[in-house]
Amino acid sequence: MSSKHTIGQIVSVEEQAIECDKEEFEGVEEKPELRPSVEQTIQGKVDTNHPAGVGRGLTLAAEERLVARETEITRTRERWDRSQDSKREVQCRRASKAVSRKRRCAFQERAASVDPWCDPERRDPREELAQEKLAAVNKQAMRLEEKLEGWSRAAISRRLAERVVDGTSVMGAVVGVYEELRTAPGQVIPIADVQDVNRKEVSIEGTVTQLWTPGSPKIQQVGLIEDDSGRIKFTVWRASQKTMVREGERVQLRSVAKNWYEGRVSVAVTGWSGIHSLERGRWWE
Repeated sequence: MSSKHTIGQIVSVEEQAIECDKEEFEGVEEKPELRPSVEQTIQGKVDTNHPAGVGRGLTLAAEERLVARETEITRTRERWDRSQDSKREVQCRRASKAVSRKRRCAFQERAASVDPWCDPERRDPREELAQEKLAAVNKQAMRLEEKLEGWSRAAISRRLAERVVDGTSVMGAVVGVYEELRTAPGQVIPIADVQDVNRKEVSIEGTVTQLWTPGSPKIQQVGLIEDDSGRIKFTVWRASQKTMVREGERVQLRSVAKNWYEGRVSVAVTGWSGIHSLERGRWWE
């Protein structure tokens, strides 16, 4: 019995070798992780992003989206009349022009109830003038164009013609139009006219003659600005985050707010305002 038990425990050499191999590779994963080298990663990025390499390294869905995007760009850039505008640009421009024209006509029709010359159906007033008066109007428009910045000769002559057709003399129309356009919104007006302008915001230009210490931490600067017509107090609020000005510096204050205190008018520089120095050179000079 003992001999049988001993013989049953005998293991062949091959079986011993297999058992040793199993013991050695028990901790090894069956599917090792494969990682690309640095060169392969770089080449993959190049192939994916290269214009000529459409589809390289992309999934089928990503490749279809890329091809569809290129097709859309090509179709959009097709020229329909050999001009520099695409179909989409032309359609958008036409639609926006039509909407703007419709809104402008609606606004002019409402404004015509106050000023008949705003009626879009009314013809140009210069067509209603005789040849001599039209020549005088055009001559005065040339003179006013040199004095008024930002106004074209055509716009000035139309304003003059409107007043002349309404019965005003040519010289009376010149005086009225000059005063109207000189103090129009966006125009730099004399400081003496600030209190007479019926607007909440004005633009002025002058020399900073005096600065003093603000009485509130919310105020950045306070002082006086002066031109040939007069002087006025200005306040720069700290929240506006504007540049500092110096005494003796010539500046232009755009869209500053009018304030009244004890019967005196002053201006305040807000976040919507602008301070432009007329003496400081550009930084690269």
